[in-house]
Amino acid sequence: MLKIRLARGGAKKRPYYHIVVADSHAPRDGKFIEKVGSYNPMLPKDGAQPRVALKVERIAEWLGKGAQPTDRVARFLSQDETLGAKVKWSQGNNPNKGAPGKKAQERAAERAQREADRLEAEAAAKAEAAEAAARAKEEAEAAKNAPAAEEAPAAEAAAEEAPAAEETTEA
Repeated sequence: MLKIRLARGGAKKRPYYHIVVADSHAPRDGKFIEKVGSYNPMLPKDGAQPRVALKVERIAEWLGKGAQPTDRVARFLSQDETLGAKVKWSQGNNPNKGAPGKKAQERAAERAQREADRLEAEAAAKAEAAEAAARAKEEAEAAKNAPAAEEAPAAEAAAEEAPAAEETTEA
C-alpha cells in the first residue's frame, strides 16, 4: 500500500520534513518513491515563506493511483484549494486515548482495596479503643460507688501483715 507521508530531515531540534510517496512498510526516513513536497515547521505561520510546499499535480496523480495520505498530510492537502475537493480531512475522535490501560486499572483497583482495608482496620481499632475506654469508665464509676467496702478488708489485711513483718526482723 502506498502512503503519502512525512519523512524527517534537518538537524537535532531543527526539524524539516519532506512529503514523500513511499511504501507503507518502508522506514519513516528510508526509501521512498517520489518527493512531492516539503514542510518546515520552524517558519512562522504568517511569514513571507510558506511552511508547506506541495507539487499539486504529482500528488493528485498519486491519489488517483490509490495512495493514502497520513493524517497530517491529509490536513495539509485539505487546506490547499486545488486538492481540497479530493481530500476530505476530519479531525479524529478517540475518547479512550487518555484512559488508563488494563494494568494501570488493576493497580488502581488494588490500591483502592488496600485503602478500604486500611480504613476498615482503623475504624475497628477506634471502635475497640472506644469500647475499652467505656469499660474503664464503668470500672472507675463502680470503684467510686463502692470504695469503702473494698478498702476496709484491704486495710485490715495490710495492718495484719505489718506487725508480722516487724516480729520477723527483730528475731
